[in-house]
Amino acid sequence: MKNKLLLTGGRVLDPASQTDANMDVLIEDGKIQGLYTPGTLSAEILSDAAVRDVSGCIVAPGLIDMHVHLREPGGEANETILTGMKAAAAGGFTTICPMPNSPITADSPEIIQMIRKRSQAIGLTEVLPIAAISKGLAGREMTDIAALIESGAVAISDDGMPVTSSRFMADALGISRRLNILLIDHCEDPELKGDGLMHEGAVSAKLGLKGISAVSEAVPIARNLLLAQATGGHIHVAHISTKEGVALMAFARQQGIHASAEATPHHLCLTDEALKGFSTMARVSPPLRSPEHREAVRQAVKSGLIPCIATDHAPWSLQAKSQEFAKAPNGISGLETAFAVVWDTLVVHDDMSPLDLIARLTTGPARVLGLDRGRLRAGSVADVVVINPILKKTVDPRDFYSKGQNTPFGGMTFQGWPVMTIHQGNIVMEDGKVAVHPEEADL
Repeated sequence: MKNKLLLTGGRVLDPASQTDANMDVLIEDGKIQGLYTPGTLSAEILSDAAVRDVSGCIVAPGLIDMHVHLREPGGEANETILTGMKAAAAGGFTTICPMPNSPITADSPEIIQMIRKRSQAIGLTEVLPIAAISKGLAGREMTDIAALIESGAVAISDDGMPVTSSRFMADALGISRRLNILLIDHCEDPELKGDGLMHEGAVSAKLGLKGISAVSEAVPIARNLLLAQATGGHIHVAHISTKEGVALMAFARQQGIHASAEATPHHLCLTDEALKGFSTMARVSPPLRSPEHREAVRQAVKSGLIPCIATDHAPWSLQAKSQEFAKAPNGISGLETAFAVVWDTLVVHDDMSPLDLIARLTTGPARVLGLDRGRLRAGSVADVVVINPILKKTVDPRDFYSKGQNTPFGGMTFQGWPVMTIHQGNIVMEDGKVAVHPEEADL
């Protein structure tokens, strides 16, 4: 591939600079060379450039997903770093952050370095691991957080396992403040959750399934916010799902607490009605909630109170998801459908501005994580996504690059799909096809 690439005819949406204009984007040697008024670049400059006419499409910073599960090391039957990166490239993501709760926990510098090294050899996206707060996610012994950050981790979390000890959480938040890093918590009170299987409400009663109350999420959020206020640490609420949680985030903003949150595409699009018929494909943690909770989360995302959309990509084999409802694991394979789901839900069928939606997938997570990413400006790394905002496609999980075909969106049609992903100046996905790299044969 030529080391110079011109994207011409597209509508540039760059939330960092609040740019919304038809511009040509010139990429050279893996960097954004500049954004130009159409037709102003000389023939001499363009003589050795590969040109892509992206008329009718949106050109935006590469998407950032701060919450994925790649399963490797130890869970390669459900996903690998390679298949997860392919899924990310297919979905328009140029940066992904895997959580530490793979079967072999990312609680040592060696595991963090392995993830970084393997992903860099593949080169389809940037993979920035999130390290465990406690050894083995057991919530008892603190990891060497400074060493984990030094080895390449960008945040800490025991995701999948809530931090139940308030003393342990306070100590971890104190470390997060001293190191200036983000602490992400799966906010769920295990005792209040009990053996619940879905959201507690009319649908759970109709199905005869034990419910999970909204307060089981709200109680640990409230505790974490107060501890963040006391310690000065930065607390981030993973996959927020309740109106009570949203109200608490509004309280945190009013009080000046260093706190943030993310919402998933499935919590923004679906409700607990998706579990009628005992569909294991819609079984997630936290559970899909009732319409009033979904609406509260939507409004918070639209207003910016929730600055991030993250997939919580959780791939499982069809065999695992085909078990009876109570035994099937929680999770949705979400990287490849995420953008289309939220574009269709919030822009096409709601009143969210395209620029604001792009922000929730770029500058929002970049700012929360402290990353110099998610923008289109001269000199920045050329991570770019091209989106066809009117393209309609029906989801067929058999076409996924991810090993996980577990999705509740199968057979549903959405409008607005990524059609090109550029990572470090290289086209890694075009027209839905992800590039094959020679390194794959050795991995």
